Amino acid sequence: MREATDRLAASTDFSNAITNVSLGLQFTVSGDDGDLSYYLSVADGAATMARGELSGADATISSSYETAVALSKGDLNTQVAFMTGKIKVAGNMATLMMNQGVINAWTSALSGMDVAY
Repeated sequence: MREATDRLAASTDFSNAITNVSLGLQFTVSGDDGDLSYYLSVADGAATMARGELSGADATISSSYETAVALSKGDLNTQVAFMTGKIKVAGNMATLMMNQGVINAWTSALSGMDVAY
């Protein structure tokens, strides 16, 4: 999560996308070994990714481990995953939709990161 946070800070496109944005996204990934929770928090022109729970998150995104891996690798499109029920979203959908540019820049900034699955 530290490397992800560093990559976000180093990305000009992501930094531009989060100007004047306050956004908290909670992620829960369910797998055979239990659930993993992590979050993205954007406030005051900075972003943090960390494991755990984010109090007051704008939205919570839940998926299986298999779906999370496919999304991370780019093998599955987020919109297709949502439309087919592979990810569940709870919370403020309007905030999530208004910040699609942030989410796209976040995905781009983290692409190519070495991740062990």
